[in-house]
Amino acid sequence: MNLPNKISMFRLFLIPIIVFAKLFPFAQFGIMIPYLRVGFVTISVLNLVLLSLFLVASISDFLDGFIARKFNQITTLGKFIDPIADKALTTTMFILFAIDGIIPPLVVLIMVWRDILVDGIRMMCAERGVVVAAGLLGKAKTVAQMVAIVFVLLNNLPFALVGVPFADIMIWLSVFLSVISGVSYFIQAKDLIFETK
Repeated sequence: MNLPNKISMFRLFLIPIIVFAKLFPFAQFGIMIPYLRVGFVTISVLNLVLLSLFLVASISDFLDGFIARKFNQITTLGKFIDPIADKALTTTMFILFAIDGIIPPLVVLIMVWRDILVDGIRMMCAERGVVVAAGLLGKAKTVAQMVAIVFVLLNNLPFALVGVPFADIMIWLSVFLSVISGVSYFIQAKDLIFETK
């Protein structure tokens, strides 16, 4: 296993650590999570820990792709693991937010439905030897999701101080880009999907 693949595996390994840290019943063990105050906005120290783990995972996403391309270490395993790690990371974070009631469950459902649709289209096309490349809309969707996650964990700081719901804007932008990019994949592959042979 080469270095980029090891980095991708490391990103996958971070996901259960994030889930464990988020869902661990600290109060039942008498552990009180401290909060920091910035102006009138409070942030849980746990959120800052989760943010640190998420940023490490996000940086690893850039790093494995950069190394693979620069040193010609692109492998079939890497092509398989990398998108799975990305989707698992972002989807997990949004599920955790939905559990906390920070975002509506519909947000997560739309993103999951989109990913199922796109993965189905890619598998169908791969069976026919056709590669459906990741478009700019798909990449923009991933960036918007990662930015949204960062600012949700920061409790919308610094934008909360000036009354701008930036985290909410990025969440709904992520939903919009999820839908649009999913439609784009469908349009690219519609001839294969509806072929009669």
